[in-house]
Amino acid sequence: MNGVKTYQVKTYGCQMNVHDSERIGGLLEAAGYVPVEGESAPDLVVFNTCAVRENADNKLYGNLSHLAPAKRANPDMQIAVGGCLAQKDRGEIVKRAPWVDAVFGTHNIGSLPVLLERARHNRAAEVEILESLETFPSALPTKRDSTYSGWVSISVGCNNTCTFCIVPSLRGKEKDRRPGEILAEVQALVDEGVSEVTLLGQNVNTYGVEFGDKLAFGKLLRACGEIEGLERVRFTSPHPKNFTDDVIAAMAETPNVCHQLHMPLQSGSDRVLKEMRRSYRSAAYLEILDKVRAAMPDAAITTDIIVGFPGETEEDFQATLDVVEKARFSSAFTFQYSIRPGTPAATMADQIPKAVVQERYERLVELQERVSWEENRKLEGAEVEVLVTVGDGRKDEATGRLSGRARDGRLVHFTVTPSESDPTGNAEGVRPGDVVTTAVTYGAPHHLVADGPVLKHRKTKAGDAWASGKATKLPGVSLGMPSIGKKPLPKQDAPGFGTC
Repeated sequence: MNGVKTYQVKTYGCQMNVHDSERIGGLLEAAGYVPVEGESAPDLVVFNTCAVRENADNKLYGNLSHLAPAKRANPDMQIAVGGCLAQKDRGEIVKRAPWVDAVFGTHNIGSLPVLLERARHNRAAEVEILESLETFPSALPTKRDSTYSGWVSISVGCNNTCTFCIVPSLRGKEKDRRPGEILAEVQALVDEGVSEVTLLGQNVNTYGVEFGDKLAFGKLLRACGEIEGLERVRFTSPHPKNFTDDVIAAMAETPNVCHQLHMPLQSGSDRVLKEMRRSYRSAAYLEILDKVRAAMPDAAITTDIIVGFPGETEEDFQATLDVVEKARFSSAFTFQYSIRPGTPAATMADQIPKAVVQERYERLVELQERVSWEENRKLEGAEVEVLVTVGDGRKDEATGRLSGRARDGRLVHFTVTPSESDPTGNAEGVRPGDVVTTAVTYGAPHHLVADGPVLKHRKTKAGDAWASGKATKLPGVSLGMPSIGKKPLPKQDAPGFGTC
């Protein structure tokens, strides 16, 4: 291993960032780096940052400060910062942390190996932030952490102008991949043994806007249904204003599309929604949920909610509580509003005092906990198909259970007998990536428990790969975007789409 450089990627934020980090890992391994093992100090640390989460900048600069002594002790160690906060702060990062070697933005992930080499040669920081997408991330090689599930990006960027959100200014306008290229990546994953994919987009259901097909997302879901060996298809996150009946039909009629929907509400107050520039109202939102449940009675619906948006009154907040009660979300990601510099909401009047926001937040969490618990208790006695996962159950070692995800996305902790479980990952046991069927014995607020016997156990290629320590590693997938200097690859047509 002499001369081989090690790396570590630290990721903050959303699923899009997680997927970008897989690309970063793929790029670095293609350049000759290997993942660091154990407690060893890596030769390269990459921070893939988020500008949406509260105190994101404080977390980054705090972590950079902790690395400063290591950098002084080993000047050959390199530190790189990418992602949304890098796109926003640009050269400010190097000013505040001059020991950083490379800064790259959301539009030029592929530049990282070159920036690192320049910084090493010049002994100076390299900062490169592009204003528009250089290469669609899926054209880059990938190092995936999971043998059984994979993210597949179908679009990047956002055409909306929500007043609380900085994403459009950091990731740009929506750019869509051609459907044939998306399906080629999905097929490549399935060929490697992956059984579940999640389609990613900032507003995933506006897919097709760039090439003028308003029904493209529903068609894409149906086309995924034609891929043999693909057992589960999920997507995140759709926007209520673009959630059309054809997508509901595609979800209901395509067997491998999971009956799971994560659709941000943000607020139940029509006045606040207007101030947020969310172009739907609470009645329209609830009508969508009614249609989804009419087509798929077993659908699990989750959401995002912001508490304490500027100007939110007690009446506005009560409207949110009312919608949450009616919506019967299986779970919700709840956030306290905090100012994001560069967003319209940051300069709005009537910023809500922290104590008021906290009190409202606690009431909302209490309500959603009750609703989640009531909904999960309804599943007691039901049989669920569980895709066994890694790391979802923090108490599994103490309880002797394994964990996984039901088709509707709920977390399930299930019991296995000694003959079913093998901690060494031997093929005789239940492995991550395998599929089991079990019966729910208890519904808790945040998960389901199945303490009865495993009713069925199906071994999978993903389980085999996990047992052998082989994670999926794919080359980049070609894209329908202009290129310079190379002959473009033949266009691939997607089943059910025709030529796009």
